[in-house]
Amino acid sequence: QRLKAAVHYTVGCLCNEVASDKEIQFSKQTVAAISELTFRQCEMFAKDLEMFARHAKRNTISTDDVKLLARRSNSLLKYITEKNEEIAQLNLERKAKKKKQAEDANQSSREPAGGE
Repeated sequence: QRLKAAVHYTVGCLCNEVASDKEIQFSKQTVAAISELTFRQCEMFAKDLEMFARHAKRNTISTDDVKLLARRSNSLLKYITEKNEEIAQLNLERKAKKKKQAEDANQSSREPAGGE
């Protein structure tokens, strides 16, 4: 129920944003209908993602599952792919930085302390 309320709140905020931009109004019934549709669509997405992972004999949903879900929307698929590549690049950079820090720490621990 809290999740459903959060979806309703977010949809309401988005509708208010659109309403002020386009100078229109949304009735409470319209916001409620959009909220319900959004919630149901999210439930279907969750079930599909679970099934994709299960089909691949995994317990964890991967980015490939999300891409498969978004395959019918070219713009969404492109956006998800770009974001995934950005995240992968950041992870590689972090890994390289950690490795360098570990190597530097090992190097400094091998050096003799304070020259005799």
